[in-house]
Amino acid sequence: MTFLRNAWYMAGWADEIGDAGLARRIAGQPLFLYRRADGAIAALLDRCPHRFAPLSKGTRDGDMVVCGYHGLGFGPDGKCVRNPFAEKIPAGSDIPVFPVEERDDIVWAWLGEGSAADPALIPDFGFVPDAPHSRTVRGYTLMQANYEYGTDNLLDLSHIEFVHKGTFAGQGVIFGGEHSVQVDGDTLHSNWWMPDIAPPSVAQGVFPPEAKVDHWLDMRWNAPASMRLHVGVAPHGAGREAGFEVPQAHILTPADEHTTHYFWSSTRYHDLDSAEADAMLLALFGEAFDLEDKPMIEAAYANVRGKDFWKEKPLSLGIDQGGTRARRMLEQMIAKEQRAG
Repeated sequence: MTFLRNAWYMAGWADEIGDAGLARRIAGQPLFLYRRADGAIAALLDRCPHRFAPLSKGTRDGDMVVCGYHGLGFGPDGKCVRNPFAEKIPAGSDIPVFPVEERDDIVWAWLGEGSAADPALIPDFGFVPDAPHSRTVRGYTLMQANYEYGTDNLLDLSHIEFVHKGTFAGQGVIFGGEHSVQVDGDTLHSNWWMPDIAPPSVAQGVFPPEAKVDHWLDMRWNAPASMRLHVGVAPHGAGREAGFEVPQAHILTPADEHTTHYFWSSTRYHDLDSAEADAMLLALFGEAFDLEDKPMIEAAYANVRGKDFWKEKPLSLGIDQGGTRARRMLEQMIAKEQRAG
């Protein structure tokens, strides 16, 4: 499978990269990420050039990574700086490094040409870090499915009515809603607007059961698969500013063609010091993503694993146009990248 190279991929949450570093496969490439003494993050190919042992299985000596197999040492710039068997450093011993940016408590890695790694291209997830007025819970799951099938799922939120009956309570509100898809440059928006309905599950306890509200689900997609969801509810006819929103991150990073890292977060603006609220939300989203979404996506992908998506002639229902257009946009970006060499 061909992946988009000149793009920022989420490598992990910033707090995942502790003293031991983090080994993570991204788009078929094994990476080892670790913090230097100055706090900046280095990302090396997790493969010693001698006998290809993972550097993540080695040790650290200051900013140097020491291979655990034969003791070659590498600096954060990928250069071999220690050969325990001779004073001379062998030719061809340097290893690839990857540009890294730490932003919004997220670590991003760039897999393409280093000169093209523009931090301005990183999507905004500014709501993720805790602030005096907000609190965020976050999580991670590993899916045995191609990442584009995860994108399909997230850009078609009508599945909530069926897949998430045990968590987000499918109440039929989608069927009375309006779905729209817009493209602005390289950004796609797949939005649902559901006016004049009973309070959905996210608003129960905020509005009385007899109230009428307007409900929206606004999803933003940026290639390869970084998505931001705004879940909002307001009194019917009062305008969005009269209600509240729950911003969420849903970011998919392919480990390889058949495996996907799924990072998610949800931010709230109340009960900021409540460990009980944290635990409740972690349990809710853990159930929704690990026990509802994940089994369905993995089972669907298993039915077509190794086959060309379009040649299988997937049926279109209209509500899936967000995922369809995102697939086409990503294909065009990859083709353009390949033409450029």
